[in-house]
Amino acid sequence: MPARDGKLADWFREWREPLVRFLSLRRLGTPADVDDIAQEVFLRLLRYERSELIDHPQAYLYKMAANVSAEWATRSHRRQPHHSEWLDQLVDHAEPEQELEREASEAELRRAIEYLPARPREILRLHFSEGLTYDEIADRMAVTRRIVKRDFVAAYAKLRGMLVEGQFSGASPRAGLEPESGQ
Repeated sequence: MPARDGKLADWFREWREPLVRFLSLRRLGTPADVDDIAQEVFLRLLRYERSELIDHPQAYLYKMAANVSAEWATRSHRRQPHHSEWLDQLVDHAEPEQELEREASEAELRRAIEYLPARPREILRLHFSEGLTYDEIADRMAVTRRIVKRDFVAAYAKLRGMLVEGQFSGASPRAGLEPESGQ
């Protein structure tokens, strides 16, 4: 392997500049992409484990460069063109105060979820994080759909009650509640 890596390093030193010139002169890629295409050629060559089979490395590199640039051109046609005016649409209008409030609400919700029993907590996670239906959750947890629905509704109501009462806002003590450790 070290001999192979040494040979590839020699090829890189010897043919990188000629390869970049080849790509530029033949317009095989935009001027901004030429260095990236050349780098991609050498990365692919590095991943090729049978480099000892290459009789004419420079010709092989040039052919690979032509193929890579053709791939890049195909991909670039699928991309939507962009204009500098579109950058104005990327401005985030969220205020820092709103962002802090949203983060605080999410943290409060996470703390409240910690106080739910393990099974309802897992049901909520499967439903909201993985997007599973009651039937899929029941299959995964080996319980009935009715149990899933009952635990979901109860957990949702308990969370709503805890959050409305404000038990978890700020750095105040947790009103004597302790998180559930499992069921």
